[in-house]
Amino acid sequence: MLSFSSRQRYFLYRGVTDMRKGFNGLRGLVRQHIDHELLSGDVFIFLNRRRDRIKLLVWDRTGFVVWYKVLERGTFELPAGEGDRLERV
Repeated sequence: MLSFSSRQRYFLYRGVTDMRKGFNGLRGLVRQHIDHELLSGDVFIFLNRRRDRIKLLVWDRTGFVVWYKVLERGTFELPAGEGDRLERV
């Protein structure tokens, strides 16, 4: 079940993500771009170049979960910002 709470923090990676990346590849992006505890339960958000695919990486007390969604049409909108960094949103 997918559930989020206001206690979680959300971090958006602004660079382009290769959607073939799995748990280890996404964890590597987090480690490379932010000094943040991966096991915190916070949500890390990744998008592809066309912004029609999104992956969320979350630690849920027993292991990592990756949620993946592909839009049939349209794109995900990004909040204002720039650069290839991971930032809190």
